[in-house]
Amino acid sequence: MPTCPCGQDRPLEACCGPYLEGQALPETAEKLMRSRFSAYSTGNIDYICETEENPNRDTIENWANSTSFKRLRVLNSEKGGPEDETGTVTFEADFETNGQNGTHRETSQFHKTEGRWMFVRGQHNPMRAAPKVGRNDACPCGSGKKFKKCCLGKDSGEPQ
Repeated sequence: MPTCPCGQDRPLEACCGPYLEGQALPETAEKLMRSRFSAYSTGNIDYICETEENPNRDTIENWANSTSFKRLRVLNSEKGGPEDETGTVTFEADFETNGQNGTHRETSQFHKTEGRWMFVRGQHNPMRAAPKVGRNDACPCGSGKKFKKCCLGKDSGEPQ
């Protein structure tokens, strides 16, 4: 039995499988988010569209078919429990597209409609590729000079 892509370290059949097959509904916003990741991972476009408030099937299909979803990490959940009507989940998802690895960080909003959790929208939270360099820090180019006396402004045309 394959492990569920959602990161719970359980077999797919005992984790997100019943949701993806329409045999059960996720009880929480986080479980819906995890099952949607599993749907993207397994190419279950119908499930993704069924669990989204205003899906754009072409966009979903293009993203799912051109991307290999590697790993999911839930960073935070607010509300979204069985008794709640709304919830948010912040997560990071590692993926590969066109031979390039990446990480998508998002805060997703969910709400219940007739007892069923639905994805409403996501706010992409870009990740900084490298730590921010301060003006008085050593220049990352390795020159030994302070950043402000070396590479600061090189790309912007500022005087050095």
